[in-house]
Formats: sequence, structure tokens, C-alpha cells
Amino acid sequence: MAGSAPVLEDGSVLSRLDRSLLTVERFFALISGVAVLSLMLMAVWSVGGRNLFNRPLPGYVDWVEAVMPLIAFMGIAFVQRDGTHIRMDIAISQLKGRALWLFELISVLLIFFLMVALVWGSWSHFDRSFDWNAPMWSRDSSIDIGLPLWPAKLLAPVAFGLLCLRLLIQIWGYGRAFVLGLEHPVAVPLVQDAAAQAAAEAEQLDGGK
Repeated sequence: MAGSAPVLEDGSVLSRLDRSLLTVERFFALISGVAVLSLMLMAVWSVGGRNLFNRPLPGYVDWVEAVMPLIAFMGIAFVQRDGTHIRMDIAISQLKGRALWLFELISVLLIFFLMVALVWGSWSHFDRSFDWNAPMWSRDSSIDIGLPLWPAKLLAPVAFGLLCLRLLIQIWGYGRAFVLGLEHPVAVPLVQDAAAQAAAEAEQLDGGK
């Protein structure tokens, strides 16, 4: 089930780190939103130019390929912070206390190890494409208009690296909650029951009134 989960804040070091990282995550999410808008504008330009002036946007497919990583990767840390990734809460919503925090801790640890591997692999992929001595610093380019591919390839390790930082904060938060037996830990998305999720979604649709 997907839905925004509450993330509590206080004056602790953990919560301050959470809020500081959230500023960066929001900026990345904003870039992702601008990329979606730009993709829509390019589609209008290409289709309108073809139909009205017989001049579509040159290299439209190349531009789509270049912009797509912005849409796919830049917002993942932001949604991880709020717990809005698709997840199944049927089982986990039945857990309470330390059992819940242990389950969440194990889940986040597994995600963290996976993302570290993806950062390493995606950085290697970028490194093979980037060359200071090549034209536009790129060893490869798009087929139609020759856009350098290394900027798009760089987005993956950058976004995944930010997600790793978010996961480290959540590992700290869940680990702290497990050790201390906290009921409402900070800096981690809290599990809501179906009624609370429905109320939160209704509030969002109502504009937060």
C-alpha cells in the first residue's frame, strides 16, 4: 500500500540530520518535477511542429532519453523519507514495538546494501562514458543528434548516493527505536492503519483544510 506516512521531528541530532537531508531531497524532487514538465513541453513542441510547420523537434527521442533519468531517479530519496514507495503493509501493520522496528531495520538494511551495489555499478557505467580528453567529455553519444550520455549516466549514482544517506538515517532511527523500545521514533516513516491512511489521503484531497 502506498501512502504518505508521518515522520516525527524533535531537537535531536538525528532529527536535525533528517531535516537537513530533506532540504536536498526536496530540491532533487523539484528537479524531477521540472523534468516532467519539460518532457510535456517537448512533446507539444515536437507534435505541434510536425503538424503545423512540418518541423518536429530535432532529436526528440534523444532528448527524452536524456531527461528520463531525472524523472526516474531524482525523487526516490524523497519518497523513501515519507514512506511513499509501494509496499505491502498487510503483515507489518500487525506488528508492534520492537518487533516492528526490527522488521523495518532489516528491510532498510537490505535496501541499503542493494543501493550501495547499485551506486558502485552505476558509477562504473558513468566512468566508462566520461573522458576529459574526448569531445564534450563523452566517449559515447545519442544516435540522432549526438547528445553526450555521461550526464544522464551520472544521475543514477548521484541519486542512489542520496538514497543511501537517507537509508543510513533510517537505519539509525529504526536501530535506536529497537534498542530503546521507543513508541514514536523520529526521522522514520511511521506505519499507519487503514483508517489513518484514509484520513490522511482525504486531508490531502481537501487541500489540507
